[in-house]
Amino acid sequence: MTPSSNTSRRQALQVGSLGLLGLSLADVSEFAAQAKSQGSQTRSSAVLLVYLPGGLSHIDSFDPKPDAPSNTRGEFQTITTKTPEIQICEHLPQLAARSDRWSLVRSLGHPTNDHTEAHHYVLCGKLELPTPFSRVQPIATDFPSMAAIAGSKVKSGSPLPAAAMLPRRLINVAKQVRGGQTAGRMGERYDPWLLPAAAQCNQYGSCPDCFMFSNMETQEHALFPIWQSAHPQLLSGVTIDRLDRRRDLLLELESERRHLDRFAGVQSLNRHRSNALSLLTSRKVRDAFDVQAADPRVRDRYGRDLFGMTLLLSKRLIENGVRMVQAHLGRGVSWDTHGDNFPLLKDKLLPPFDRALSALLDDLDESGMLETTLVVVCSEFGRTPKIFRLEQHYKLPGRDHWGAAQSVLLAGGGVRGGRVVGKTDRIGAYPTDQPLTPQHLAATIYETLGIPRNAHWRDVDDRPYRVFEADPIPGLI
Repeated sequence: MTPSSNTSRRQALQVGSLGLLGLSLADVSEFAAQAKSQGSQTRSSAVLLVYLPGGLSHIDSFDPKPDAPSNTRGEFQTITTKTPEIQICEHLPQLAARSDRWSLVRSLGHPTNDHTEAHHYVLCGKLELPTPFSRVQPIATDFPSMAAIAGSKVKSGSPLPAAAMLPRRLINVAKQVRGGQTAGRMGERYDPWLLPAAAQCNQYGSCPDCFMFSNMETQEHALFPIWQSAHPQLLSGVTIDRLDRRRDLLLELESERRHLDRFAGVQSLNRHRSNALSLLTSRKVRDAFDVQAADPRVRDRYGRDLFGMTLLLSKRLIENGVRMVQAHLGRGVSWDTHGDNFPLLKDKLLPPFDRALSALLDDLDESGMLETTLVVVCSEFGRTPKIFRLEQHYKLPGRDHWGAAQSVLLAGGGVRGGRVVGKTDRIGAYPTDQPLTPQHLAATIYETLGIPRNAHWRDVDDRPYRVFEADPIPGLI
């Protein structure tokens, strides 16, 4: 064998060994470049989209109507927040005490009351449905989600992907995956990184204090632990734990590689592989994903439940360089309170939400991350002003879907606290001031991430589409 053939063989071993890590050469080069720049860069902006699937009742949370008729007003009282002119539901006391850190948009709406269509509108930041459109599963012609677009346009601050989604996919009652969670026509390579950390419980809400609506019997939560450590997954499904075993195998190739040290390109590749491996197997990264090992006081503040651990892991992902996180609070239609609206919100949904989101805002503020991290809380739609009862399905009354209006909470990322943008009429039915759409919300997210106003995303056939379809929401900064 000639020296040149020996070199080729060793170079092949060098490059081929990357596959043992689930990494491509381009990936490792980029990881190394990111790692090199981390020490000198200021923290990049990030977005945490907290999504409440099913449709949070805006009237029973952030847009109460205490002077409306009783069949609209509902059972809850209002409380004054730290910002005297802002009132919210009595079952959000911790958020009320922190109103100087968040603002509300009370006038966001769109034209559908259908879950599947509304997910596309809100999660994709559009007022248009793709053609063709599937109600039963994501398909390749779907529009990309905001997280997918963000992940394609911004760089992560670490070896972790730029966009992530947790703790499980959104599904409907028929266990079909909802749209608005993939890259769609951009191609699956841009799908947000899914971290499936939640136990596969079939009930709703924040496990272990989960529930079924009264048309079915609630069972005691039985799937423990409620949270599985969300190990990072690389290109070929390789986890951090498996990287350790693969590293041992790679050591056996070192003697072959050392013969190539005189080649500058290979020396660089060796450094890149080592840097990527050390980052991916670092204790810091491992600890970020193991939220169950967090300080007990931290876990207590967030809540030892699904909502709390979801937001704690979301914060740690952003802390470790992920630029956009889409966090789902609850399985499927957890907030879809056609019936049992008031007891479920009072006892099962609002308390863990209030606790976890308040702890998150405290953590972000105390760590200095709130200024660069935009937190957005929304649903696919609000709920009807009128309270009604479906006696054949539910024991107690509720509210139906209402796309015309919902409230959105925003905090951090330059948003000034204690403000309200827009308003609805006296019964919370329609915006009467500053009507806004999911396109405005998407533009606010993209602007926070530093995506240029003239940016485009491209489908698999290289056709361009505008990223910005509206201006960011005014009056927040």
